[in-house]
Amino acid sequence: MSKRRFMVVSGFLGAGKTTTMLALTRYINNHGKRAAIIANDLGASNIIDAEYSSRYDVEVTPIAGTCICYVGEVLNECIERLNKVPKDIVMSDIPGCGIGALEHVYGRLDRDYKDDYTLAPFTVVTDPERLRMIMPEQADINLPEELKFLLDAQLKEADCVVLNKTDLMTQEEIDRYMKFLKEACPDIPVFAISAKEETGLEPLVDYILTEESRVNITDIGYGGEEFLSAEEKMSWFNRSVYITTKDESEFDANQLVDDLIDEIRDGLIANRKNVPHLKTFAIGKEGDYGKCSLIGVDYDILHDQRLQEKTSKLKLVINARAVCESDLLIDIVDDAFEAIRDQYNVKVKTFFSECFGMMDEGYKD
Repeated sequence: MSKRRFMVVSGFLGAGKTTTMLALTRYINNHGKRAAIIANDLGASNIIDAEYSSRYDVEVTPIAGTCICYVGEVLNECIERLNKVPKDIVMSDIPGCGIGALEHVYGRLDRDYKDDYTLAPFTVVTDPERLRMIMPEQADINLPEELKFLLDAQLKEADCVVLNKTDLMTQEEIDRYMKFLKEACPDIPVFAISAKEETGLEPLVDYILTEESRVNITDIGYGGEEFLSAEEKMSWFNRSVYITTKDESEFDANQLVDDLIDEIRDGLIANRKNVPHLKTFAIGKEGDYGKCSLIGVDYDILHDQRLQEKTSKLKLVINARAVCESDLLIDIVDDAFEAIRDQYNVKVKTFFSECFGMMDEGYKD
């Protein structure tokens, strides 16, 4: 049996890991080869990335409730399942600001399944806003100083670095960020792409399909004091709700979701907190859907897909990774939903909700 090619896609919250995997998979599938995606999340199985990816006519399977760093056998079984129809590559992200996957995923596969896998370059996705935290000008994007450690650690693990969101930059800005990355990571290739526009992909695809990871495991401080200081700042929030009007009238679902996000934003600002990444996925009439995100309280809402029609019924899933205590985050989101109930005269039925801090014992419901 030929070896299976597997790749981990790492990167900071909001850098565009899922969009990058989608763009790569679509490009590979459209050029005579086959690729598939594993959508990984620490939360429960209602993760947005798997739902959204499935709308793009790509093969995707979720691993939820844990990180692939800690479930080697589950990951192996998942890759085997995706390869029932042979793939040229299977790729998986790791949740949020995860680090340590080079050792815990690649290291384990290289040790325990050496004859089964070709490990593609460990790929780290960055974006201009997050890079501003560690560039010489040290821009303040209202995230704790401790989170810089996570971005630095991710770059140290990389076999290659991808500067994403070139569609939002001028050529001068692209050149400046690429120069910084090449100086910060002098021994590895750096690529510039727009995952959203699916541009700049060809050289990156050629690289990940032909090259192999160095599996160059070094001490990045995983589990150390800086790591724990960064992780304890973060909380994870997941909620699935069903929204209906009380009189069966129709509402603008895009505006409702935007207003909900703005209410959450206002609550975070009032408490001097932030949300490095908040995502929503909404399903309206007959499969009509919308996806949007927020990469910080100071940023505009980004719309990957808008709903096309008004509706009287809406299924909505929220995933958020916030710099906020879990109990406070629950209160902020609850208040936001209460405001939406009053503003739109709707009923909101919650099917699932969880919120947990990375250092909490268990998680909060």
